[in-house]
Amino acid sequence: MSDTGLRDLLLARLPGSGLSAEEQALLRDLLPAAHLRSGGRSGTVFMRSITASGWRGIGPAATVRLSPGPGLTLVAGRNGSGKSSFAEAAEMALTGDNFRWQGRTQVWKKGWRNLHEHSAPEVAVELCFDPGSGGEGAKEPVTVRRVWHGDGLDESHTVVEVAGQATGEVVHDVIDAEQMSLYRPFLPYTQLGAVINGPLTTLHDEISRILGLELLSDTDAAARARAKTLTDTENAAKALTAAVVQKLSEVDDPRAKEAITALAGRSPDLDAVRALLRGHSAADEAHLARLRRLADLEGPDRPLIAKAVTRLRSSAAVADDARHGSAEDARQLIKLLDTALEHRRRHPDVAGCPVCGSTALLDRSWAERTRAQVERLQTEAAEAEAAHRELVDAVRETHDLMRPAPSWLQADEPSLAALWRDLVACRTVRDPRELADRAERAAAVLGDACDQIRADARRRVTAQDGRWQPVASRLAAWLGQAEAAQAAKPALKQVKAVRTWVRALTDELRDARFKPFADQSGQIWRLLCERSSVLLGAIGLTGVGPQRQVSLPVSVDDADAPAFGVMSQGELHSLALSLFVPRATHQDSPFGFLVIDDPVQSMDPEKVDGLARVLDLYAQHRQVVVFTHDTRLEEAIQRLGLRATVMRVSRQTDSVVHVSSVSDPVSQALAEARAIALDPHLPPEVADRVLPSMCRLALEAAYQDTARRTLREAGIGQRDIQERVTRPGPLTGLAALAMGMRSKEGREVLDAVARDHGLWARELIQGLNQASHQAPATPVGDRVALVDRTKRLAKEVLAR
Repeated sequence: MSDTGLRDLLLARLPGSGLSAEEQALLRDLLPAAHLRSGGRSGTVFMRSITASGWRGIGPAATVRLSPGPGLTLVAGRNGSGKSSFAEAAEMALTGDNFRWQGRTQVWKKGWRNLHEHSAPEVAVELCFDPGSGGEGAKEPVTVRRVWHGDGLDESHTVVEVAGQATGEVVHDVIDAEQMSLYRPFLPYTQLGAVINGPLTTLHDEISRILGLELLSDTDAAARARAKTLTDTENAAKALTAAVVQKLSEVDDPRAKEAITALAGRSPDLDAVRALLRGHSAADEAHLARLRRLADLEGPDRPLIAKAVTRLRSSAAVADDARHGSAEDARQLIKLLDTALEHRRRHPDVAGCPVCGSTALLDRSWAERTRAQVERLQTEAAEAEAAHRELVDAVRETHDLMRPAPSWLQADEPSLAALWRDLVACRTVRDPRELADRAERAAAVLGDACDQIRADARRRVTAQDGRWQPVASRLAAWLGQAEAAQAAKPALKQVKAVRTWVRALTDELRDARFKPFADQSGQIWRLLCERSSVLLGAIGLTGVGPQRQVSLPVSVDDADAPAFGVMSQGELHSLALSLFVPRATHQDSPFGFLVIDDPVQSMDPEKVDGLARVLDLYAQHRQVVVFTHDTRLEEAIQRLGLRATVMRVSRQTDSVVHVSSVSDPVSQALAEARAIALDPHLPPEVADRVLPSMCRLALEAAYQDTARRTLREAGIGQRDIQERVTRPGPLTGLAALAMGMRSKEGREVLDAVARDHGLWARELIQGLNQASHQAPATPVGDRVALVDRTKRLAKEVLAR
């Protein structure tokens, strides 16, 4: 179930939950935001090939080619052949990491680069995406290639390619990072031990994530955090109570004694504290605020006013001496004399005055005296004007210093405000001497009053602050904390009710969803440890918070025992596989493949047989790729008659790695048929009865492989493909699927086989079908020739 589906289920159950309206509203508030997928392409993904070069034990580029669909592939090779390097290459290409390096030192990580290949290391995985039923058809294969550009393991980048062309995407655009973390389909040998040896809380969380209950666990975590906050609020109020009572007991004030009484007992009297603070503290605080304003009061700037008054009086005296009134006469006389001088300049030969007619008055001597008089008069006029301007500036400066009182002073200190108004009234006085006298007198009176009031206010503030106010402030802070703690009590009760309901729902859904997981684990364990004296009971998820873990009930000869204490190493690895495989093959996983590296170690022969059966079971619906150096698994698969493609990895000098196909289901069936045909000790009647069935199995495997490819190219989903190609029926039914025929009528199919391959192919299929269902009426004849004809037809079918 998706995150959205679980959210809808939870909200749908709320009306009948028994939670109050407030608790339901709280639960909705605690629900985390809807989770969005981080990326990745849609459809089930299978691997088509794994390529590596310059990586670990692989020098020049080498490739393991895989059939992109369900089936078991065994990649075998001795230790050091490079087989595990392919498994690690696939993991590194798609995840950017390898489990074997997690928590390891840098020395361990230095061996990742091949010593014989000097080109840039590369690992690549070619993927096929099956859209499933209702999809838009098979998609083009996608190659995820990781290339290193430096010496460090993390100095690499990924390239996503389609049809050999880079798409500009990154690996998380192809493979969803969260789903890779959730259903990680890689199991290296080193992780076998880590699955069970790691903290059981971690295993619990990993399995819980697969069950899709993160929404509920996140909701419970949010509720737990809310409860902690509320509890901390209550505890903080209790701790503060003791500290405030201690401070109150140190103050000799009746209000402090009242406060101590209100705070006594298990439930402090908050109303009494509020009344105490309202009746005393609030009024005192307002009064204290007034005193603090008066204590910081700034009066008139008397030094500056005194300086301005001195300037004003000096300017007035200078202006009087300059006799500003005669300056205009001097300017008029200057004009008249300048005119006479101009007349004398223009008429130098005329000495008489043109105004009065007098003679010999405007001579040279007169001109010289007149010029000297003009210069003197100009100097006097300039001095008079400068004195006037200085007086005007002095008056303006004095007016500017007569600043008004602060706006709050009228209410706090009316008498002082009246004195301040006298100072401001000086701004209306224009006479310099009167202004100087009034400003000097008003500033002195106002300044003295301000000094007195400021000093008195500071004394009163100091006296009042020194006793009650500090503890009153502490008491007010305590009241706020106590009110918060009082409000926290019902809220905490609501949170506890919500957590109880969410936990019950979590247990219900967890048990229902975990049962299939536990059943799979139990089935795998029984297959792996069929003859073991250790019995594994029903696996479960238990506990919450720090006590959460995976329950692994184990008994030995009907006696309960600790799992890790009584199991052998092989049994521990079997348990790890039992826990890993159901996670990696969960129905919601987008990964159609499973990569397991060296799972056989520490297993006895019976467990190897069980492992082969487990791998075959999951290979019916998954692409299972197993890397191993232990030949026992390959032998078990052959002995049990299980189908598998076997590939061999060999390593030559200079890290040259070769991958060759040893067998596949078709080759395996043909090899077995040929062995029967060539066995001289096998009675003829037995050989004639068995050989046609073996040849039919080879053709069935060939038609199945081709049918899968044909259906996949037609856009059929992998689940539908698997159901169709494995459905019991005649061989002609598989042939029809392989040839893309709608009709499955035996005659029409056989006619199509004859057209494609010849009449001999039709006769071969008819003969094999008849001999497989009843004893042949006549001997087979040339048994080797029958196998050869079967091989020829299988080869042509696979080449379609």
